[in-house]
Amino acid sequence: MASIANMDLADVPSLDLMTELLRRMKCANKPEKRLILVGPPGSGKGTQSPFIKDEYCLCHLATGDMLRAAVAAKTPLGVKAKEAMDKGELVSDDLVVGIIDEAIKKPSCQKGFILDGFPRTVTQAQKLDEMLEKKGTKIDKVLDFAIDDSILEERITGRWMHPSSGRSYHTKFAPPKVPGVDDVTGEPLIQRKDDNAEVLKSRLDAFHRQTQPVIDYYMKRGVVNKLHAEKPAKEVAIEIQKALS
Repeated sequence: MASIANMDLADVPSLDLMTELLRRMKCANKPEKRLILVGPPGSGKGTQSPFIKDEYCLCHLATGDMLRAAVAAKTPLGVKAKEAMDKGELVSDDLVVGIIDEAIKKPSCQKGFILDGFPRTVTQAQKLDEMLEKKGTKIDKVLDFAIDDSILEERITGRWMHPSSGRSYHTKFAPPKVPGVDDVTGEPLIQRKDDNAEVLKSRLDAFHRQTQPVIDYYMKRGVVNKLHAEKPAKEVAIEIQKALS
Protein backbone atom coordinates (compact mmCIF):
# COMPACT_ATOMS: atom_id res chain seq x y z
CA MET A 1 0.00 0.00 0.00
CA ALA A 2 1.14 3.55 -0.67
CA SER A 3 2.76 5.35 2.26
CA ILE A 4 0.36 7.96 3.64
CA ALA A 5 2.67 9.52 6.24
CA ASN A 6 3.10 12.75 4.27
CA MET A 7 0.03 12.48 2.04
CA ASP A 8 -3.48 13.91 2.05
CA LEU A 9 -5.86 10.98 2.56
CA ALA A 10 -7.99 12.37 -0.27
CA ASP A 11 -5.11 11.54 -2.62
CA VAL A 12 -4.81 7.91 -1.50
CA PRO A 13 -6.49 5.45 -3.89
CA SER A 14 -9.81 4.15 -2.54
CA LEU A 15 -8.69 0.54 -2.93
CA ASP A 16 -5.65 1.18 -0.72
CA LEU A 17 -7.80 2.88 1.93
CA MET A 18 -10.38 0.08 1.92
CA THR A 19 -7.68 -2.60 2.05
CA GLU A 20 -6.09 -0.96 5.10
CA LEU A 21 -9.49 -0.40 6.76
CA LEU A 22 -10.44 -4.06 6.28
CA ARG A 23 -7.06 -5.15 7.62
CA ARG A 24 -7.53 -3.05 10.76
CA MET A 25 -11.07 -4.36 11.27
CA LYS A 26 -9.80 -7.94 10.96
CA CYS A 27 -7.02 -7.20 13.42
CA ALA A 28 -9.20 -5.43 16.00
CA ASN A 29 -9.99 -8.58 17.98
CA LYS A 30 -6.61 -10.25 17.68
CA PRO A 31 -4.79 -10.75 21.00
CA GLU A 32 -1.52 -8.85 21.47
CA LYS A 33 1.70 -10.83 20.97
CA ARG A 34 5.33 -9.84 21.37
CA LEU A 35 7.59 -12.41 19.78
CA ILE A 36 11.28 -13.09 19.26
CA LEU A 37 12.43 -15.36 16.44
CA VAL A 38 15.72 -17.17 17.06
CA GLY A 39 17.42 -19.38 14.53
CA PRO A 40 20.61 -19.79 12.50
CA PRO A 41 20.88 -18.73 8.84
CA GLY A 42 18.81 -21.04 6.65
CA SER A 43 16.52 -22.22 9.48
CA GLY A 44 13.36 -20.84 7.86
CA LYS A 45 12.72 -17.67 9.87
CA GLY A 46 12.46 -15.63 6.68
CA THR A 47 9.88 -18.06 5.30
CA GLN A 48 7.68 -18.05 8.40
CA SER A 49 7.86 -14.42 9.56
CA PRO A 50 5.55 -12.98 6.82
CA PHE A 51 2.90 -15.59 7.72
CA ILE A 52 3.19 -14.79 11.45
CA LYS A 53 3.09 -11.04 10.73
CA ASP A 54 -0.09 -11.26 8.62
CA GLU A 55 -1.88 -13.91 10.66
CA TYR A 56 -1.44 -12.14 14.01
CA CYS A 57 -1.37 -8.50 12.77
CA LEU A 58 2.14 -7.85 14.08
CA CYS A 59 4.89 -5.59 12.84
CA HIS A 60 8.19 -7.17 11.82
CA LEU A 61 11.20 -5.47 13.40
CA ALA A 62 14.61 -6.24 11.92
CA THR A 63 17.12 -4.20 13.91
CA GLY A 64 19.44 -3.59 10.94
CA ASP A 65 16.60 -2.13 8.86
CA MET A 66 15.38 -0.02 11.80
CA LEU A 67 18.85 1.42 12.40
CA ARG A 68 19.22 2.36 8.74
CA ALA A 69 15.72 3.92 8.74
CA ALA A 70 16.45 5.93 11.92
CA VAL A 71 19.73 7.19 10.46
CA ALA A 72 18.03 8.13 7.17
CA ALA A 73 15.18 9.92 9.01
CA LYS A 74 17.72 11.74 11.22
CA THR A 75 15.77 11.00 14.39
CA PRO A 76 17.64 11.94 17.61
CA LEU A 77 18.56 8.29 18.15
CA GLY A 78 19.42 7.90 14.46
CA VAL A 79 21.84 10.83 14.68
CA LYS A 80 23.56 9.21 17.68
CA ALA A 81 23.69 5.86 15.86
CA LYS A 82 25.29 7.53 12.80
CA GLU A 83 27.91 9.19 15.01
CA ALA A 84 28.89 5.76 16.37
CA MET A 85 28.93 4.19 12.90
CA ASP A 86 31.04 7.02 11.46
CA LYS A 87 33.61 6.38 14.20
CA GLY A 88 33.62 2.68 13.34
CA GLU A 89 32.06 1.84 16.70
CA LEU A 90 29.26 -0.60 17.43
CA VAL A 91 25.88 0.99 18.10
CA SER A 92 25.23 0.64 21.83
CA ASP A 93 22.60 -1.73 23.20
CA ASP A 94 20.79 1.22 24.80
CA LEU A 95 20.52 2.96 21.43
CA VAL A 96 19.17 -0.15 19.69
CA VAL A 97 16.61 -0.72 22.45
CA GLY A 98 15.66 2.97 22.18
CA ILE A 99 15.08 2.58 18.43
CA ILE A 100 12.92 -0.50 19.10
CA ASP A 101 11.02 1.53 21.71
CA GLU A 102 10.34 4.21 19.06
CA ALA A 103 9.31 1.65 16.44
CA ILE A 104 6.73 -0.17 18.57
CA LYS A 105 4.78 3.06 19.11
CA LYS A 106 3.69 3.00 15.46
CA PRO A 107 0.07 1.98 14.63
CA SER A 108 1.35 -1.07 12.70
CA CYS A 109 2.78 -2.41 15.98
CA GLN A 110 -0.45 -1.90 17.96
CA LYS A 111 -1.06 -5.65 18.26
CA GLY A 112 2.57 -6.47 18.97
CA PHE A 113 5.76 -7.26 17.11
CA ILE A 114 8.17 -9.86 15.80
CA LEU A 115 11.81 -9.19 16.71
CA ASP A 116 14.27 -10.83 14.35
CA GLY A 117 18.04 -10.56 14.90
CA PHE A 118 17.72 -9.10 18.41
CA PRO A 119 18.52 -9.73 21.21
CA ARG A 120 21.82 -11.45 20.45
CA THR A 121 23.20 -11.35 24.00
CA VAL A 122 21.80 -11.78 27.50
CA THR A 123 22.59 -8.11 28.25
CA GLN A 124 20.50 -7.05 25.25
CA ALA A 125 17.67 -9.35 26.39
CA GLN A 126 17.76 -7.79 29.86
CA LYS A 127 17.69 -4.24 28.46
CA LEU A 128 14.81 -5.16 26.15
CA ASP A 129 12.87 -6.66 29.07
CA GLU A 130 13.48 -3.55 31.19
CA MET A 131 12.12 -1.31 28.42
CA LEU A 132 9.01 -3.46 27.97
CA GLU A 133 8.48 -3.71 31.72
CA LYS A 134 8.24 0.09 31.92
CA LYS A 135 5.37 -0.17 29.43
CA GLY A 136 3.70 -2.91 31.48
CA THR A 137 4.37 -5.55 28.81
CA LYS A 138 6.78 -8.41 28.20
CA ILE A 139 7.99 -10.90 25.61
CA ASP A 140 5.19 -13.45 25.21
CA LYS A 141 7.00 -16.11 23.20
CA VAL A 142 10.43 -16.94 21.84
CA LEU A 143 10.25 -19.21 18.78
CA ASP A 144 13.46 -21.24 18.58
CA PHE A 145 13.99 -22.52 15.01
CA ALA A 146 16.07 -25.53 16.08
CA ILE A 147 17.81 -27.46 13.31
CA ASP A 148 20.86 -29.67 13.01
CA ASP A 149 23.92 -27.97 11.51
CA SER A 150 24.38 -30.77 8.94
CA ILE A 151 20.87 -30.16 7.55
CA LEU A 152 21.62 -26.45 7.32
CA GLU A 153 24.80 -27.17 5.41
CA GLU A 154 22.83 -29.20 2.86
CA ARG A 155 20.19 -26.44 2.59
CA ILE A 156 22.60 -23.56 2.20
CA THR A 157 25.49 -24.99 0.17
CA GLY A 158 22.99 -26.30 -2.40
CA ARG A 159 21.54 -22.82 -3.08
CA TRP A 160 22.06 -21.26 -6.51
CA MET A 161 20.55 -18.11 -7.99
CA HIS A 162 20.07 -16.26 -11.25
CA PRO A 163 21.64 -12.86 -10.49
CA SER A 164 19.59 -10.58 -12.76
CA SER A 165 16.12 -11.96 -11.88
CA GLY A 166 16.74 -13.23 -8.33
CA ARG A 167 15.28 -16.65 -9.21
CA SER A 168 16.58 -19.21 -6.75
CA TYR A 169 17.28 -22.92 -7.12
CA HIS A 170 18.57 -25.76 -4.98
CA THR A 171 20.57 -28.69 -6.28
CA LYS A 172 18.42 -31.14 -4.24
CA PHE A 173 15.11 -29.46 -3.38
CA ALA A 174 14.46 -27.25 -6.44
CA PRO A 175 16.99 -28.08 -9.13
CA PRO A 176 17.12 -26.25 -12.49
CA LYS A 177 16.21 -28.29 -15.57
CA VAL A 178 19.86 -28.12 -16.65
CA PRO A 179 22.47 -28.07 -13.85
CA GLY A 180 23.97 -24.60 -13.35
CA VAL A 181 21.63 -22.92 -15.86
CA ASP A 182 18.57 -20.67 -15.36
CA ASP A 183 15.35 -22.32 -16.61
CA VAL A 184 14.00 -19.13 -18.22
CA THR A 185 16.99 -17.39 -19.81
CA GLY A 186 19.54 -20.20 -20.13
CA GLU A 187 22.06 -17.94 -18.40
CA PRO A 188 24.52 -19.35 -15.84
CA LEU A 189 23.58 -19.52 -12.15
CA ILE A 190 25.83 -18.32 -9.36
CA GLN A 191 26.31 -19.08 -5.66
CA ARG A 192 26.49 -16.30 -3.08
CA LYS A 193 29.98 -15.95 -1.63
CA ASP A 194 28.81 -16.90 1.86
CA ASP A 195 26.82 -19.96 0.70
CA ASN A 196 29.74 -22.32 1.28
CA ALA A 197 30.57 -24.79 4.04
CA GLU A 198 33.53 -22.85 5.46
CA VAL A 199 31.66 -19.54 5.84
CA LEU A 200 28.57 -21.34 7.14
CA LYS A 201 30.57 -23.15 9.84
CA SER A 202 32.01 -19.83 11.03
CA ARG A 203 28.53 -18.22 11.09
CA LEU A 204 27.01 -21.19 12.92
CA ASP A 205 29.79 -21.26 15.52
CA ALA A 206 29.19 -17.56 16.21
CA PHE A 207 25.42 -18.07 16.30
CA HIS A 208 25.57 -20.93 18.83
CA ARG A 209 28.13 -19.15 20.99
CA GLN A 210 26.08 -15.92 21.12
CA THR A 211 22.53 -17.19 21.06
CA GLN A 212 22.39 -20.23 23.33
CA PRO A 213 22.73 -18.06 26.48
CA VAL A 214 19.82 -15.91 25.21
CA ILE A 215 17.66 -19.02 24.71
CA ASP A 216 18.64 -20.22 28.22
CA TYR A 217 17.72 -16.77 29.62
CA TYR A 218 14.20 -16.96 28.15
CA MET A 219 13.88 -20.67 29.03
CA LYS A 220 14.02 -19.63 32.69
CA ARG A 221 11.05 -17.37 31.98
CA GLY A 222 9.10 -20.25 30.45
CA VAL A 223 8.45 -18.54 27.11
CA VAL A 224 10.58 -20.58 24.68
CA ASN A 225 8.94 -22.86 22.11
CA LYS A 226 11.35 -25.16 20.30
CA LEU A 227 10.33 -25.72 16.68
CA HIS A 228 11.45 -28.64 14.51
CA ALA A 229 12.81 -26.37 11.79
CA GLU A 230 14.12 -29.27 9.71
CA LYS A 231 10.50 -30.15 8.78
CA PRO A 232 8.78 -28.86 5.62
CA ALA A 233 7.62 -25.23 5.88
CA LYS A 234 3.91 -26.15 6.11
CA GLU A 235 4.56 -28.43 9.11
CA VAL A 236 6.66 -25.75 10.83
CA ALA A 237 3.79 -23.28 10.25
CA ILE A 238 1.41 -25.67 12.04
CA GLU A 239 3.84 -25.93 14.98
CA ILE A 240 3.95 -22.14 15.15
CA GLN A 241 0.14 -21.89 15.16
CA LYS A 242 0.00 -24.35 18.06
CA ALA A 243 2.71 -22.48 19.96
CA LEU A 244 0.88 -19.16 19.56
CA SER A 245 -2.69 -20.38 20.14
